[in-house]
Amino acid sequence: MRDRLLKLYPNCEVELLKLTTRGDQILDRTLSKVGGKGLFIKELETALLDGRADLAVHSLKDVPVDLHSPFSLTAVLQRADPRDALVSPRHVSLAELHDGAVVGTSSLRREAQLRARHPGLVVRPLRGNLDTRLGKLDAGEYDAIVLAAAGLERLGLGHRIAGRLSPEDSLPAAGQGALGIEVLETRDDLRAWLAPLACAETTACALAERAVSRALGGSCQVPLAAYAECEAGQLHLRALVASPDGRAILRAEGNGPVAQAQALGEAAARTLVEQGADRLLAGLIEPSSPDA
Repeated sequence: MRDRLLKLYPNCEVELLKLTTRGDQILDRTLSKVGGKGLFIKELETALLDGRADLAVHSLKDVPVDLHSPFSLTAVLQRADPRDALVSPRHVSLAELHDGAVVGTSSLRREAQLRARHPGLVVRPLRGNLDTRLGKLDAGEYDAIVLAAAGLERLGLGHRIAGRLSPEDSLPAAGQGALGIEVLETRDDLRAWLAPLACAETTACALAERAVSRALGGSCQVPLAAYAECEAGQLHLRALVASPDGRAILRAEGNGPVAQAQALGEAAARTLVEQGADRLLAGLIEPSSPDA
């Protein structure tokens, strides 16, 4: 991100402010129990408010679908690989794993799809920052772990990817693979400067995907996936809602022009509700813990 800004504005000084989020600090409980997506942006938003930072860069899948004043999601950058990645020292695909093999993930979305498509696997929670998760795999606590491919690649760890899961095997989370830039809504100057970084196709895909999540109250407490692809001005959207055990999976699919991205997402959400998504989700969402 820093390099892209400097290329766009070579006379600009860009300083990186490194922060650790609460989502990285809580290691003894799953995200679904401690507040979900907001845990990955709170510290960055605090830095925006107190003036230590002018902008915050997030993995878009970690950004709540409803940002409230005084914050604004001002640009969505071109998407990297949106797929989930299998990381394993001995196996290059889920099909290679033997029954009883232990697979780690921090995502209810991934867990539900793993259980549905590979019922012989043992799926266990995996928390911690990326180094911690890889360390647990290398120590033999897991036979494989599933992470976002884009996250591994951005941190120079693409070589750890043994295989990439197709959307048919593991439908991605809304916004997965894309970066979003957040600023204070009063910073019209920043919005103008950052506008050239935005990708129109990725923005449209993310708008459709996040519309599904918004309509269904999507958070880390909900096994929900939404993934749109764009070709020749048309979007193809797939979405699903599941029970964590993978026994119930509801799916929706639709096509529409880029200009109707949000309506396409909302229509997919309605289809899921018609199949019973609201009743399924009603039994999953719990109140966040007090320390979230």
